[in-house]
Amino acid sequence: MASDTLYLIITGGAAATRIPALLPSLISSYRRVITVPTPAAKQIVSLRDLASIPGHHLVEGYFEPIIYPTPPGDALVAPCTFNSLNKLAQGIADTLALSIVAEAIGRQHHVTVAISANAALWAHPRAQESAATLRRWGCHVLDPVPDPGRGPDHLTMASDAAILAALAGPTRP
Repeated sequence: MASDTLYLIITGGAAATRIPALLPSLISSYRRVITVPTPAAKQIVSLRDLASIPGHHLVEGYFEPIIYPTPPGDALVAPCTFNSLNKLAQGIADTLALSIVAEAIGRQHHVTVAISANAALWAHPRAQESAATLRRWGCHVLDPVPDPGRGPDHLTMASDAAILAALAGPTRP
């Protein structure tokens, strides 16, 4: 852990349904966890379920006091979809969630990106280029892994243990 604040950025991948189980471990590792779902994530994970987990702040708008102005902190993008991965690598910050990650990259804070993309999207040249770009910028990028319940052709976000290990690692390469 490099900072006492963690921004948990949730994008709209199917693996977002795993976040309520991961959140308590994040809360126990950071003094302050600020959870920011993208608009697409709100279609995948229940905000009510997220809000029912004590110990973090669920943010839905730009001017909530906890983030205005955005305090420095580490960022975890989990899951990070193909779309969000490519936007981050292009410097596109068209949502509150992506703006927070862009600021964390610019501040050279610890940024962990746990990609969740299907095999075809992960094989796309742009996905590979975007992951490489984020790594060059000092982000810790976790590639998607085979989904144990669905076979090697189905990919999902890295395990919770791998995500927690990445957060505990060095802040910059």
